Amino acid sequence: MFEVVVTDYLRPPADIEEQVLHGIARVECLGAHGFDQLDERYERADALIVFHEVSLPAAALERLRKCRVLVRCGVGYDNVDLAVAGRKSIYVCNVPDYGVDEVADHAIGLMIDCSRKLTYVDRRLRASMQPWGYLAVKPVMRLAGSTLGIVGLGRIGTATALRAKALRMEVIAYDPYIPAGREKALGVRMAETLDELLTGSDIISLHVPLTEETRGMIGREQIGRMRPHAVLINTARGAVVDTDALADALAEGRIAGAGIDVLPHEPPAPEDRLVRLWRAEGDQQVNLVLTPHDAFYSEQGLIEMRTKAAQEVRRVLEGKPPRNCVNADYMCRDNSGR
Repeated sequence: MFEVVVTDYLRPPADIEEQVLHGIARVECLGAHGFDQLDERYERADALIVFHEVSLPAAALERLRKCRVLVRCGVGYDNVDLAVAGRKSIYVCNVPDYGVDEVADHAIGLMIDCSRKLTYVDRRLRASMQPWGYLAVKPVMRLAGSTLGIVGLGRIGTATALRAKALRMEVIAYDPYIPAGREKALGVRMAETLDELLTGSDIISLHVPLTEETRGMIGREQIGRMRPHAVLINTARGAVVDTDALADALAEGRIAGAGIDVLPHEPPAPEDRLVRLWRAEGDQQVNLVLTPHDAFYSEQGLIEMRTKAAQEVRRVLEGKPPRNCVNADYMCRDNSGR
């Protein structure tokens, strides 16, 4: 029997994983909150399933003795050193097609909340109940006819674009990596540069992976190019945005609002600049909504994600090629031994 270890997040029983891997592997959940909490059980695993609470840098991967496959139970895989895994002939895979509807819905929900100032006015009026009327939220821009700029037109970005079009919004997108013509099929306009999108959008929604190219791509300079009434939505990765620069822009009224589901460090520290602004009361409140990295979640989505991650593990352990390998460029040989 193979040994499959779930490093983090999931608590036993791992009923979904055990059902998918029945007959070929035992499943053990470590429940770690960081690499330093892992023990020898992960070192001897034939396969790892990793959520988002644990990072596996080079030093962690070097300790693996016989691991064949590491499946990131989610879309992003920036918490795994792909090159070292490839050198050790370990497939690194992800689950790129779960949660598309959930994240797109969440992005649109944050967009509507911040644009209509729903959470903002709810919090501000609780103490004084004044002013009771539209002056409590003025100004609010009409969504229909406004422009949503989507950075990253992959699965989730596309789903978000289609939802926005149903709201009769204009949609522009920036993504230098999508095939030519996809924008025609979706009925959106492509921006030639990120600056063009930032200066031409009323709302900006981020849907990019975290890479060296995207890390900090929305910084002080980029936020400075946004329109004064613009709203920023991030359901992608926390480190894509300079959150200190965002906090300054919101506090100084240089942009109108932000809806953020992901932060560079999670859970965030109470003294984090953006968190302190979010928790402010009275006249210090700004139009900022934070959610705790839950955009991916629904009961159905969680089941789908765990099932597909376990199925990928089973494929590799049975000697079949993986479907969603993200480190193929680093693999030094076929992991089946050929």
